[in-house]
Amino acid sequence: MEYIVEKIGMSRTITVPTHPVTLLRVLDAKVCEVNASDTGKNVAIVAYQSGKKMNKAIEGQQKKYNLSSEFNRMVTLEVANTEAGDIDMTPLAEAKVLKSTFTTKGRGFSGAMKRWNFSGGPASHGHRFGRRTGSIGMAEWPGRVMKGKKMPGQYGNTQNSVKNEIVSYDAENRIIAVLGSVSGANGTLGRVKVAK
Repeated sequence: MEYIVEKIGMSRTITVPTHPVTLLRVLDAKVCEVNASDTGKNVAIVAYQSGKKMNKAIEGQQKKYNLSSEFNRMVTLEVANTEAGDIDMTPLAEAKVLKSTFTTKGRGFSGAMKRWNFSGGPASHGHRFGRRTGSIGMAEWPGRVMKGKKMPGQYGNTQNSVKNEIVSYDAENRIIAVLGSVSGANGTLGRVKVAK
């Protein structure tokens, strides 16, 4: 079963020894349409609240599924529901492991040392190597830079999934505490799937 979540931030347990945890808040969502897939699981169109985005396409979906104006995002998820209504949260109470999918923090155009963890050149007196990439090509043959060479470029802003063990789940406030970290900045939205 999948859910849309917001990353609140990191904290730690008060047990001895203490463990780092990430807090995720499950967003309020409405199941609009349910279809049974080939795998036997229910795949649904789910609406959830995200900011103030509004256009004619969103207005059309709200009218079609009789949604209030705050539900302004649509996504396809695997759900426990068999019919339209509020999303079923019961699988989270029994879950032990979650697979979290978030977008990593974007670092923009980065140098080779930051992007690929290169050590760089000597920093002692007289050297001009600094933080450069170093040699990238060949001499006479093949006389070009090979494809896939680790060079400066766009770093971050990619989708990343990790599996985390659930430490606790607060059903009243819809907050999940998972062991360890998940990708992305605080306040970003992602999705979690019950893996075990």
